[in-house]
Amino acid sequence: MPSFQLCLSILETTSQIGMVRSTNESSLTGFILLGFSDYPQLQKALFIIILILYLLTILGNTTIILISRLEPKLHMPMYYFLSHLSFLDLCFTSSVIPQLLVNLRDSMKMITYGGCIVQLYVSLALGSTECVLLTVMSYDRYVAVCRPLRYTVLMHPHLCMILASMAWLSGMATSLVQSSLTLQLPFCGHHQVDHFICEVPVLIKLACVDTTFNEVGLFVASVLFLVVPVSFILVSYGYIVQAILMIKSACGRQKAFGTCSSHLLVVIIFYGTIIFIYLQPSKSKYKDQGKFVSLFYTVVTPMLNPLIYTLRNKEFKRALKKILGNILCITFT
Repeated sequence: MPSFQLCLSILETTSQIGMVRSTNESSLTGFILLGFSDYPQLQKALFIIILILYLLTILGNTTIILISRLEPKLHMPMYYFLSHLSFLDLCFTSSVIPQLLVNLRDSMKMITYGGCIVQLYVSLALGSTECVLLTVMSYDRYVAVCRPLRYTVLMHPHLCMILASMAWLSGMATSLVQSSLTLQLPFCGHHQVDHFICEVPVLIKLACVDTTFNEVGLFVASVLFLVVPVSFILVSYGYIVQAILMIKSACGRQKAFGTCSSHLLVVIIFYGTIIFIYLQPSKSKYKDQGKFVSLFYTVVTPMLNPLIYTLRNKEFKRALKKILGNILCITFT
């Protein structure tokens, strides 16, 4: 009997070691980002389109940052926050798109475990930061329209710096918590991710244990960074619309609406796609469309932001023409 119990003990120990090895297999070999493998005929076209959009994103957002810094007339809270938004978009796309482009051309579609961790933390931190930053920008627009005479007093540089810092710190904090909870899950050797990016919802699906706690934590974080900011933005724009309707001149109403329309359009596009991904029921019939929706907010939206703000902003267009004119004068003289 003792020998039989010893054999059973050895078998149990061996089984546990096998489970640990299987669990740690993902950390040793990394993950396979399946991406758009189900649509092989689209991959070449997607590679070209995404590469072009990525280059336009870099060009557009870099232009906004440089013009906002070089033109003294744009040293205002609106362009200060816009520069942060452009920097966020540059970092966010750079954490996702290069790996996506490689996987679209590579049949293996591998990403190392370390690369997945970095992508998970950075993309979640920047996405959460953008949620808060867009809310801060709505407050800036509220003060500009509803409290125009006190705008410079209320939106002083020190407050702007504090608000921007709060956005960055809150995004990093929630990313640290959510990423840590996700990476503690045992993946049991299954390392095929049915996505093109390491995101919390898709990694949770790989776990071979009950993930109720993680799903609840993700839902709470989604409410804090999606529902609460959207509610604040809607309230802000409710007051903004009320103030605009009280303006008697049509020219004044048009000018006031012009200061807010660009931000409102960005908010609709960004939050619409993010909410589709993070606030759907886990068994929603639209979950299979998640990759294409994620493609929109990771690739298309960061490219659209500079176009939306520059094409609808006369001050920025004047500053851009002025700086380009000065560069041309210096070049040809």
